[in-house]
Order: sequence, then structure tokens, then C-alpha cells
Amino acid sequence: MSDLLRVTGLVKHFDARRGVFGRMLGNPGILVQAVNGVDLNIGAGKTLGLIGESGCGKSTLGRALLRLHEPTSGEISFDGTDITTLDATALKAMRQRMQIIFQDPYASLNPRRTVGEIVAKPLQIHKLASGSELKDRVVSILNRVGLNSSHLNRYPHQFSGGQRQRIGIARALIMNPKFVVCDEPVSALDVSIQAQIIELLDDLKQELGLTYLFISHDISVIGYVSDRIAVMYMGKIVEEGETSEVLENPMHPYTKALLSSVPHLEKSTTRRDRIRLKGDLPSPINPPKGCKFHTRCPLAIDICRQKEPALELLNGTQSAACHLTSADGPKGGV
Repeated sequence: MSDLLRVTGLVKHFDARRGVFGRMLGNPGILVQAVNGVDLNIGAGKTLGLIGESGCGKSTLGRALLRLHEPTSGEISFDGTDITTLDATALKAMRQRMQIIFQDPYASLNPRRTVGEIVAKPLQIHKLASGSELKDRVVSILNRVGLNSSHLNRYPHQFSGGQRQRIGIARALIMNPKFVVCDEPVSALDVSIQAQIIELLDDLKQELGLTYLFISHDISVIGYVSDRIAVMYMGKIVEEGETSEVLENPMHPYTKALLSSVPHLEKSTTRRDRIRLKGDLPSPINPPKGCKFHTRCPLAIDICRQKEPALELLNGTQSAACHLTSADGPKGGV
């Protein structure tokens, strides 16, 4: 199956001078390096799970793919078209096929608009329907996400968190997109509701032939929903491969640490020794030299502090960016 999305060398840096904190710093050369040269491919009809700690650049990457954040550099090819070169008119047309489901089901919905108005808005903006056709399409997508016509004239505050996320999903899918960025769509929900929303997204994927980038900090969720997994650390992809490969045979020390942090029942037969990372994520304003993970990695050697490893294909379908797993073997002393 061909790739629907190809990302090459994607970079997104923010000017830290903007905002109150940036003006206080008064330094004209400060950049927040949120995304630093990401390469990704997502096959049509597949789900790529993007995992990493908060602050690693996951959501920035997802929004940059839709040009909600303008990329600093790099190429984003969607169905053969480089969307980074599109003008405003062409980009507006392309966005009918690329949508996003936001993390917060409370903040992402306009509290002054009814559900019917919220879900209908994309069709109105793109002038795709009006009158009775508009209402019919809104009711149809509401039914698909588990709501109904009785909800049309209600306001977001009248719904639970799970229902609000269903409204957000309906809004994202009303124009029949092919690609959807799911930006931590269940992290703000109760566990029992998370399962319902995950099942709904999976059903919609099969029914509508959708392609997902599913972003989460929960590797258990990512392992369930994804065909492939990409692990992100400080704006870089450090491991990528088939879901079963990454979960059963992680190659990067950071991936191993993420997997070891998953809680296990006492009677579980599969356990991993807990890997405790020291410290927090370094500042994206002043990232460490060499491998970005070396400041927290328990296995770091000299070359890790000096040279940044490339994302290297290791076994045919699984890649990792680590000197210790390089095809050439580790170099340098301890």
C-alpha cells in the first residue's frame, strides 16, 4: 500500500522573543527548537502512533503537518502534493482532506455555539452544503459518532467529556477527510471513556478508510491503536518500526525506558526491570550536543556526548538513532 503522507527533514523552531517571557529575555537569537529534522511515512489506511514525554514536540509536529504551525523548513508531501508550497487558497482546499482532533474536549469547542453550529461550520466555511442538506450531513455524522439529532441545539457545557470529544470527532470528519491527526484525543478522559473513544476511532477508521497520526504519551494506548510506532525525543524521531517490533524488541534506550514504566499486574508473566531516567527533558532552547538523550541515558558513552546519531535502518523495518545499536557498533570509550 502506498504512502499517503511523506515527511522529509521537517523543522519547526519558535522565536522565543515572542510573548512576555521572550521580551524579558531580550535576546534576539533565542529559538525554541521544537521539531528538528523529522522524517516520517504513513501508509494509506494505516495508523502511525507517535509517543514521547510531554514537551518532546509531538503536538507541534502534528500541527505542523497540517500547517497549523508553519514549518521552518522541510517537505510535507500529502498524496503526492508538497503542501509546504501551497498558497492560502490551495491550502484551504487541501484542508478538506486533512483534519485534527484536539486533546482538550472542553477548550476545543466554542461554548457560545450549539453542537449543530459547531459541526456544520467546516461545511459552511468551504461552502460544501447549505439548508436541509447541511442539516442532514450534520445529523448523519453525529449518528456515526454515537450522538443524535436531539443534541443539535444543545451547548458544549451540557455534555460530558466523552460526549464533547465525540462532537470534536464529528467536526473533524464532517468533510470526509482522508488523514486525521489525533492529538492525544483520550488523555483528558476517564479510563472507561478512553476505551469507548478508542474503539470509536478504530471503527471510523475501518468504515471511512481513514489514515491516522495518533499522538499520545501513553505507550499502552499507542500499542493498541497503531500499525507502526514512532518514538520522539526532543524534536527527533529516535526509533520507528512495526508496533510488535517496537514493543517486543525496543532498540533505543529511551524506548526501553518508556516500556519499562508501564504498570504490570502482580500476576503478569511479562515484566521488565524498571529503568529510571535521571533528570527532566533538557531545554529545547539550549539542547545538549551529541545525542540529545545522553544526559539521561544510563548507557551513554563518549561518542554519545560528541556526535548525534542518525536514524538508521537496522533490521529491514525497524530504525533507531543510537550509537549503541548502530550497524557499525558502538565507538568510543565509556
